[in-house]
Amino acid sequence: MKLIRTEYRDKVAILKLNRGITNALNLKLVNQLAENLQKARDASNVYGLVLVSSNEKFFSIGFDIPELFELTRKDFQVFYRAFNRVCIDLYKLPKPTIAAITGHAIAGGCILTLCCDYRFIAEGRKLMGLNEIKLGIPVPYPGDCILQQLAGTRNAREIMGTGEFYHPEELLQAGIVDQVLSLKQVLPKSIEKAKLLGALPHKAFRMIKRNRVEMVEAQILTHLAEKEQFFIECWFSHEAQVRLKEAIKKF
Repeated sequence: MKLIRTEYRDKVAILKLNRGITNALNLKLVNQLAENLQKARDASNVYGLVLVSSNEKFFSIGFDIPELFELTRKDFQVFYRAFNRVCIDLYKLPKPTIAAITGHAIAGGCILTLCCDYRFIAEGRKLMGLNEIKLGIPVPYPGDCILQQLAGTRNAREIMGTGEFYHPEELLQAGIVDQVLSLKQVLPKSIEKAKLLGALPHKAFRMIKRNRVEMVEAQILTHLAEKEQFFIECWFSHEAQVRLKEAIKKF
């Protein structure tokens, strides 16, 4: 089953998360996303990329907790490292990337949107947030670093430290999203933005983006192994296991 559906419009690759309503992240979805990102990166006829959900309820609910909870430490480590790797690959993709957020983007789903250059969200009750703290685990390190660059230390402190969810206008005020649009406008405007940026001189765009992301990427890579190990220790701690079991009941 294709968990990532790919379409092409005006030299823009549209990657649609396609794993049920919630687009819960497991290893298969993460690996397929990584493969499609690589294809978009290498394709000479793709000038920009839009990441979107195939439904309007969820962009992604984040990690598939019921499935991941059953994994051994070794298998969970494989998943977690793959997730972090795909986040870094998306963040540094040398082409313009737009997250078209038509539904809730929670935890790992929120982090995927942060890794894009721009975020366009539908108006109304479309929530975003990083609620990892409420599960007894830290925010994955790439997401932590990128959020601090994007929204500043004070906003990032509040968002990650409280684990709350935010509405579109709050996200816009905090600098998390770039535009709040009607639901029907989100995908067309995202494609339009990717097309506009993709039409600019490619070498210049790549260097401008590289200059913006390289310091954060270097910070992430310097500490990633240590931070991954700490996350895994937290995941398998008694406190987190109890909280994760409670979360599974609501999943």
